[in-house]
Amino acid sequence: MTLFIYLIVFIFGLVVGSFLNSVIYRLNKGESFLKGRSYCPSCRHQLAWRDLIPLLSFLTLGGKCRYCGKKISQQYPLVELMTGILFVLIFLKFGFVLNFYSLPVTGYSLLITSLLIIIFASDLETYIIPDGVVYSAIGLAIFYNLLYSLFIIQNSSFFIQAILSGLGASAFFLAIFLISKGRWLGFGDVKLAALMGLFLGFPEILVALFLAFLIGAIIGVGMISAGRKKLSSEIPFGPFLVTGTFLALFFGQSIIEWYMNFII
Repeated sequence: MTLFIYLIVFIFGLVVGSFLNSVIYRLNKGESFLKGRSYCPSCRHQLAWRDLIPLLSFLTLGGKCRYCGKKISQQYPLVELMTGILFVLIFLKFGFVLNFYSLPVTGYSLLITSLLIIIFASDLETYIIPDGVVYSAIGLAIFYNLLYSLFIIQNSSFFIQAILSGLGASAFFLAIFLISKGRWLGFGDVKLAALMGLFLGFPEILVALFLAFLIGAIIGVGMISAGRKKLSSEIPFGPFLVTGTFLALFFGQSIIEWYMNFII
């Protein structure tokens, strides 16, 4: 029965991922994702329902458009798969008992996860973090933390800690942005850091930032060594921050406990 529930959650994540693909594409093109049917980016032919089945349509079509034969970007199945896996991990972390306490946490985590996926893909493709998405996520995070603090756990320190975590992370990135005059990272990363702090809280935000810099350094050095990038090349940092956020969300406590046991 539990496996069946996980399967349902995974399929739900695939469907949400398919919708997120449409949002990502239309945001990057400056189009509204609320109106109009999905279409092929190459030939702009409207897609039928059989072309929109998450993962399956991509596989059965061999990764090509049914109408023009052009290759479909691998972003589409990867975003769908990533969303499905992350949704399952969220339910694994917070459980399937949808009561007064767990339902808000699960729903909030799913929403922020979806917005972070949009940020990840948009920054990777365009080197721009959409203001509308990151500001919406920050507003949602503040609203959730306030309500959760007042009505769920009835402890105002939870809200204060979340705000301080967001401000601290954002101030750190703002300092880097100002010192480098925007050469080392963009202002979008400053706003994304604020969201990370609000979402993760302390000390998980420290784990997320450390992992983001570590993974970014490893991949950056690897790409330079392989000749794919130069030392002066621009590399979007948003995807590393989002990756660090998810790793800290699911494994942050374990990493912190391991580190404390290591130094003691």
